[in-house]
Amino acid sequence: MSGFAYHRRGRLIAATFSGFEADLLRSLSSQLIELLHDEASLPQEGGDPLEALLDFSGPTTEPEDPVLARLFPTAYPDDVEAAGEFRRFTEGSLRESKAAGASAIVDALEEAGLPPELLEDGLMIDVELDAAEAEVWVRTFTDLRLALATRLDVAEGDEDYWDQLSDDDPRGQVYGIYQWLGYLQETLVESLVKAA
Repeated sequence: MSGFAYHRRGRLIAATFSGFEADLLRSLSSQLIELLHDEASLPQEGGDPLEALLDFSGPTTEPEDPVLARLFPTAYPDDVEAAGEFRRFTEGSLRESKAAGASAIVDALEEAGLPPELLEDGLMIDVELDAAEAEVWVRTFTDLRLALATRLDVAEGDEDYWDQLSDDDPRGQVYGIYQWLGYLQETLVESLVKAA
């Protein structure tokens, strides 16, 4: 398992993933896109493009799904009306931005050679990102980690709990993915600092 590294010659940030790792990233990103495109929470598309641009009919209440509630926290917890108005004007575009970030990861992996279905062993996927693309990946890694942490109920300082899980507990495997995403995010941020 390797992380991201900055290459001065090409001024690019690069990583090499095994086929399994790349497919896992694609799957996680695709699941995030699906969650973000929950139909009940997105404004309906109209026929008039101007009307669509000015459509502020987004949701006014906190999402029921705990992951979505974590990704879109209430802006004004002490003022329900202001929180609802803020959410109505912002959540739809925030969802689209997060979904676009996850789509960028899927697209980059597939452009780098990840086939629609992973069938061969030994496949390696080389991804090269410029600084702007890397920033999108960092934000999406944050979203993915928040989603996993929410589903697992990860809390600060509970590493001992996760380390003591038995090997056959599936939560331990998901926690390993959560940690792996953290490692990727850390190496990506370090690479962005070097690129600056």
